[in-house]
Amino acid sequence: MNNPFMTQILFVVVMLGLFYLMIFVPEKKRKKKYNAMIDSLSLNDEIMTRGGIIGKIVNLQDDSVVVQTGPDRVRIKLSKSSVLNVTNKKEIKEKESSK
Repeated sequence: MNNPFMTQILFVVVMLGLFYLMIFVPEKKRKKKYNAMIDSLSLNDEIMTRGGIIGKIVNLQDDSVVVQTGPDRVRIKLSKSSVLNVTNKKEIKEKESSK
């Protein structure tokens, strides 16, 4: 009953299962964390964009943000999906200043 065809099918199924666990599960976790970060954006958060621009959020809209950056206070309107991460949350600054 040691059929080589069944062994090959079992091997392919196991490899597809491992592929799913190694690729798709971590990607779902990362995407869920990123969407939570995008949903929690608020005014005066300091962010970094995918292009490397660092600035402070001065206006929030449904699908875009206005970022003020640089010493000249240049304002740039960006899509929320272009935000890479939040470097400083407003709440963190308030907690540190109260200590």
